[in-house]
Amino acid sequence: MTQPPVATPAGAPAWREDGLLDGRLRLMQPVDGYKVAIDSVLLAAAVDAAPGAHVLDAGAGTGAALLCLAARRPDLRVTGLELQALHAGLCHWSIELNALAGRARVMAGDLDRPPPELRATPFDAVMTNPPFTSAGTPPPDGGRARAMMEGMALERWVARCLALLRPKGRFFAVHRADRLDDLISALTGRAGEITVLPLWSRAGRPAERVIVAARKGVRGGARLLPGLVLHQADATAYTDETTALLRSGKALDLDPLGRL
Repeated sequence: MTQPPVATPAGAPAWREDGLLDGRLRLMQPVDGYKVAIDSVLLAAAVDAAPGAHVLDAGAGTGAALLCLAARRPDLRVTGLELQALHAGLCHWSIELNALAGRARVMAGDLDRPPPELRATPFDAVMTNPPFTSAGTPPPDGGRARAMMEGMALERWVARCLALLRPKGRFFAVHRADRLDDLISALTGRAGEITVLPLWSRAGRPAERVIVAARKGVRGGARLLPGLVLHQADATAYTDETTALLRSGKALDLDPLGRL
């Protein structure tokens, strides 16, 4: 392996190569610290945008969602914004390893003070997997803590995402189910046509995650979709639908009745 093309901090942890979409994508991640979960893959599967659209991945991490979306939709341009320089560097490396540099890129920067280049032209869609652990209960690992802890309130995070989105542009987020009320509250008055897709670990269990979609500056009623069961009843394997999303790069339809 070659060294990452973006400089990493002195003493940065070693990295490793993992696979996404049944090994079709190569993802570089730190050996220690936060590792990508299926949340990012499902988020990318849910993004829908017109051909030629420019999509922002806000809080891109090491780039799992960005890579999956770019692979599934070669007709889109995808830009990632990531606060941690190490993660942004590994994301950039993964983009090059997967020959996606012509239509995907990542920038190191703060969503609260985004680079001027990102503010110059609004995006057609924004996807985000916001940090979701309160600052008072950090994970024990430092890198994991920085990836998971809220650096700003969820409402502010959503507002910053919407500020980079064009009018009527689409917003997509995956978040903890117990923060659904906070997420909807953050969107209220700023976006409409809110769609909620619960993600259940198994049938009959409470949802642990939700995918939420909305459109900036429009009015329209909220919709609660039937949801997606991730694991089979014995929890030893994914359901067929989830397997198709995680291994084949299938799209996750948030508009089954064609109402959007």
